[in-house]
Amino acid sequence: MGAPSFLHDQGLKLLFFGGKGGVGKTTCATATALRLAGSNTRAPFLLVSTDPAHSLMDSMAGFPPPGNLEILELNAGERLAAFKKKHNRKLREIAARGTFLDNDDINQFLELSMPGTDELMAFLEITGWVEDQRYDCIIVDTAPTGHTLRLLALPDLIRKWLEALDALLAKHRYMKKLFSGSYCRDELDAFLTGFSDSLKQMIELLRDPYRCRFVPALLAEELSIRETIKLIAELERMKISVTDIVVNRLYPENACPVCTDARKVQMGQLENLFNNSTLSRRAIWGAPIYPEEVCGPGLLDAFLEGVTEITGVEPISREERPGPYPIVEAPPDCPSPATTLLVFAGKGGVGKTTMACATALRLAQELAGTEIFLFSTDPAHSLADCLDTKIGRKPTRLFNGLTAMEIDAQAEFESLKTRYSEELEKFLETIASNLDLTFDREVMERILDLAPPGLDEVMALTKAMEFLGRGDYDILILDSAPTGHLVRLLEMPELIDRWLKVFFNLFLKYKRVFRLPGISKRLVQMSKDLKRLRSLLKDPNRSAVYAVTIPTEMAFQESKDLVAACARMGVNVPVIFQNLATPESDCPLCSALFQRESQVGVKFLKAFPDRHQTLVYRLAEPRGMERLRGLGDVLYRPIAHAASGLNRK
Repeated sequence: MGAPSFLHDQGLKLLFFGGKGGVGKTTCATATALRLAGSNTRAPFLLVSTDPAHSLMDSMAGFPPPGNLEILELNAGERLAAFKKKHNRKLREIAARGTFLDNDDINQFLELSMPGTDELMAFLEITGWVEDQRYDCIIVDTAPTGHTLRLLALPDLIRKWLEALDALLAKHRYMKKLFSGSYCRDELDAFLTGFSDSLKQMIELLRDPYRCRFVPALLAEELSIRETIKLIAELERMKISVTDIVVNRLYPENACPVCTDARKVQMGQLENLFNNSTLSRRAIWGAPIYPEEVCGPGLLDAFLEGVTEITGVEPISREERPGPYPIVEAPPDCPSPATTLLVFAGKGGVGKTTMACATALRLAQELAGTEIFLFSTDPAHSLADCLDTKIGRKPTRLFNGLTAMEIDAQAEFESLKTRYSEELEKFLETIASNLDLTFDREVMERILDLAPPGLDEVMALTKAMEFLGRGDYDILILDSAPTGHLVRLLEMPELIDRWLKVFFNLFLKYKRVFRLPGISKRLVQMSKDLKRLRSLLKDPNRSAVYAVTIPTEMAFQESKDLVAACARMGVNVPVIFQNLATPESDCPLCSALFQRESQVGVKFLKAFPDRHQTLVYRLAEPRGMERLRGLGDVLYRPIAHAASGLNRK
């Protein structure tokens, strides 16, 4: 029968599991770690999570791991704090040697800005463990696609950060050599060299197919397959090896109409998968759907036993595929016309994009004359795939009353840096020719490379707020990144606001050096939009987070984290959608799934008694405007019925 290569390739030292949220990455990673540790009990192994919304311990269901397997849910913020504590003196001294900034300026910038993201510190630590041969193999449960790709692309960000620090030292080296005739390398040079060597080791490790492998996990659904194709294309560009793909939760052949319809859809999507050259040249493995939630060592081991290679599928005619709309139990009231911001949030793969699109279409139909703006900040956009229409990086008019946009957050930040560089160049040309700014010029040019992590994503949000502020749109519907990154994004405006204040103070303090009216105006506008966003998020009459989840234990735990985080920030969460629920049936599989999900549903009701809870049953994947309109029609009650609504309790 065979088994995936990552279970028996002895040379593998670093093994990533990734893909769209909610496809079973954590299950695959945990099951693999347990299998590897069990097959070589004398060797040490590490299972580590880089997802801000960790679920490794949930996957173990309270069972302790074997003695040779360490499980670590990395707190990237703690890693960053440790890095700062260890190297802060060196960083301050580097900045002080090579720039006109004083100690207060340096301290503020270093406090707010670090290389790329805090996750990078965790990633560097993992690379170091591999190089030190501390573990026989490190298995990594990653964040959903978009943020995983950003993490893997961090070597380029850290390279820019190192170049900025090196530019700060260049002036000191030059002056030392000029006045003493020579320059001897010191601990600061050694610090930068050591960091640069770590970067090279990281790149070499990621590109070594014998030591490093990436395993995409996916579902046999169109959106999941499309995202996987994009993921593998990016991994190929980064020269990261992919040899195996795991397709999870495949329905069996039986007489149950629900299972039969689900299997027909899945086989049709697998047909598309095998027709794609990017995916078909890899080994494709299928895992069945299980009546129990796959948690705990016993079920995780059974999960791998059930994985078999798929070599092809019989074509399924499109006419045979199911077409009924989902059944919705206890729909909430349609959002009020007074609403300005709706954020759809939750664990990856639970249907946030579907719900956001269906809601936008419903409101555009329900609120004639109102302008709806559907907006995505998830690095792995799927609005266009879900709506089955082309959506660009600029506002795209879909039809009267509805506009959509998939913003490129990184491109927005690069545009800001380009504008800054151009204006700085013009300013420097006006300075007297006898003023030598050779080194300070380079420092000024690179100062935006020391911007805090997440600035690009916050810029994406402020762009949407800019549209609202101009009165272009009445309601903004946000398809957000998965839970962990959304929580960080909602917390980020306060950090960015502090950074902007430092930047403004710098402009005022050194106005003879920093005379950049255009970039100053852009940052002032960003500051205003941030204040508008923070004010809007805390106004329950004008904004809300709609939590989207599925009736599983891990999704329940993540939903509790999301609601708690929103409560800390004073953000309103009035509605919880339990999506992809299994309808009651005589089928043994569906009946077991229904019973299991009902037990989780009781937990939701007890945990969130003051929130409206809606059940959306699993049927055909709603894709395309017609089907999404159908979902939108049953997803909410009409606005006219708002006064008579009762919560599902």
